[in-house]
Amino acid sequence: MKLVIAIVHNDDCPTVLSEITREGFSATKLSTSGGFLRAGNATLLIGVEDEKLESLLEIISRFCRKRKQIVQTQPSFNADFFVSMPVEVNVGGATVFVLDVDQFHKL
Repeated sequence: MKLVIAIVHNDDCPTVLSEITREGFSATKLSTSGGFLRAGNATLLIGVEDEKLESLLEIISRFCRKRKQIVQTQPSFNADFFVSMPVEVNVGGATVFVLDVDQFHKL
């Protein structure tokens, strides 16, 4: 058995969660935020049998796509005024950790 920890963008979470539930997986959703953009994320904790791991990873991959977004940088002081420049960054996608589980109990 494996424990999958999937960190997904808030915009992708409802679709991913709906699809993995439809496919018979159980998940626990934790609301989290990223360190770089301070944007909202969801961390999904999913227990999965070894033989179903690839199917789960395919679902996450299919519904968590990277996309570009324009964000404002933190203002910096330049002479007598503040300068804030928009920059394009990649958002979305998923960060996935797969851990071995020695024991699993549903109490």
